[in-house]
Amino acid sequence: MDKNNIIGIVLIALVMLGFFGYQSRQVKKQAEYQAYLDSIALASQPVDTVLADEAVPERTALPASAPVFADSLLTAAASAEEQFVTISNEKLEVVLTTKGAQPYSVKVNGYQNYDKSDLYILRGGKSNLGFIIYAPKAVDTRLVNFQIVGEESNDSTVVMRLPFSNGGYIEQKYTLLPDSYSVSEQLSFVGMQDLIPRNINSFDIQFEAMIPRMEKGYKNESQYSRLNYFFPDTNKPENIGNGRKGNKRFDNRVEWFAFQQQFFSAIMRAPNYFTAGDFSIDFQPKDNEEGDLMACSAKMRAEIRPSDNIAIPFEFYFGPNDYKGLKAYGHSYEKVIPLGGKWIGWFTKWVIIPLFDWLSKFIANFGIIILLMTIFIKIVVLPFAYKSYSSSAKMQALKPLMEKINEKYPKQEDAMKKQQETMALYQKAGISPMGGCLPVLLQMPILWAMFRFFPASIQLRQQPFLWAEDLSAYDDIIHWGVSILGMDHISLFALLMALSMFFYSRVTMQNQTVGNDPNAKMMQFMSLYLMPIMMFFICNNLSSGLSYYYLLSNLITMLETWVIKKWFVHPEAILAKVKAAEGKPVPKSKWQQRLEEAQKMQREMEKQKGKKKR
Repeated sequence: MDKNNIIGIVLIALVMLGFFGYQSRQVKKQAEYQAYLDSIALASQPVDTVLADEAVPERTALPASAPVFADSLLTAAASAEEQFVTISNEKLEVVLTTKGAQPYSVKVNGYQNYDKSDLYILRGGKSNLGFIIYAPKAVDTRLVNFQIVGEESNDSTVVMRLPFSNGGYIEQKYTLLPDSYSVSEQLSFVGMQDLIPRNINSFDIQFEAMIPRMEKGYKNESQYSRLNYFFPDTNKPENIGNGRKGNKRFDNRVEWFAFQQQFFSAIMRAPNYFTAGDFSIDFQPKDNEEGDLMACSAKMRAEIRPSDNIAIPFEFYFGPNDYKGLKAYGHSYEKVIPLGGKWIGWFTKWVIIPLFDWLSKFIANFGIIILLMTIFIKIVVLPFAYKSYSSSAKMQALKPLMEKINEKYPKQEDAMKKQQETMALYQKAGISPMGGCLPVLLQMPILWAMFRFFPASIQLRQQPFLWAEDLSAYDDIIHWGVSILGMDHISLFALLMALSMFFYSRVTMQNQTVGNDPNAKMMQFMSLYLMPIMMFFICNNLSSGLSYYYLLSNLITMLETWVIKKWFVHPEAILAKVKAAEGKPVPKSKWQQRLEEAQKMQREMEKQKGKKKR
């Protein structure tokens, strides 16, 4: 082994020794840093990793035996007797429990469930609201009983405290505002600066509730029930649910969240924002014995700043999903009501809702209100609809001439020629083939706006009309209890609406000729049979007020068509106009020019195919 080899081996050994020494130091530093991160994570981990048993909406899911704390006062509070206190106003009756200093039940005055029982958004023993703070170990407020501070409590305010041995305490103050669905809460940590570690800058909130069923139809109620959460500086809340199980986790600020039933909501708002959280929702079976609709859970996190007296405000809303009432709070609560997209929602908010509210001031019968709304909307869109109806009536007047064209071109390969001659006939008669399409498209947003408005309108809830007991639910005249093709009943308004669609389509098509065109025949079959059947299945489970509106709309449309055909469209004049145009050059429309260009291209392609074959 020469000198150079020895030097090389020594250098390699030194490099390897240096590398292993450097690597061991890095591993040691990484272990120390990871231990530091683990200590912080332990101090600020979510509530679901703190508790031994995962909490569920039932309060009985918490440990049955009283837990033992290092602080003797906490241990005594855990075994103390649970007490209840009630605060109420004209709109709400809120029962608070000392077990966790939380709402035990919330009854909404002036409303009833479908079975005429009292309406509770939160039922006793079916909800949990807890705060988890490290002081210096995890303290879950749901495990201990607070003490009611009598000298600071009255009919609208309740103050409860949880004392610690060092003289500090956790305080929760609930205030029910007069003539309001709003409950304010202030959570305070007083004199606990020596108990809460300095590296703790957050605490956890866990709110879980089993929302009960309140309406007649389970499918309709669950479809319009969900969990909303609103990010600051956004236009509308995000949501999960609508009849389906879901969950969502996030690490950014949220201003409020809502457990939203079809017509009522429980909303919790943090003026200083939640900083992170985890939402979940799960719908219960239709036939569950407890009458439960959905289990909602919100596991949130909020910031705190160490000081002698930490006060964090929260706000609750327990009440109806009334657009004007929710909007008055100024926190975008009204956006939980599904009114459609941006443009549809605009029409609903600025036209439908004001008109509905204005009519409600003078008329008590909501069936009459819907009738007047339908007439008003039909009058507004009549200028657009007139062109559509008159185009259809004029085409019916050309039926004899259309039949001659069909007889002239019976073969499918002559479809292009038949179409070209048909367009020439329309032009002689002064009819635009697309004249009836645009007005129909302009009316579609109105139909969709009404489709969104009626199932979400609490004003229709439990309002009777004719045979319908509740215009916000289906009006079943036959109910057999067993689901067949997704149905266990027949709604009369939905059936009448489907029949009106069928007869209108039949009257419209009886004077139309389709010849041997299979596409036209298929379109007629869909309009005459499939559309009414499809609409019946869709509306059978929805609001009877919606089906009633569509029924009225169809009947008024039939009346408008008959009037236009009877007094505004004269078949003799149209045929005379066509006859006078015979033999004269007819200027070609842009649509006809494009049609002829397409025909030329088709003939050219056929020639090219023929050449290739030869």
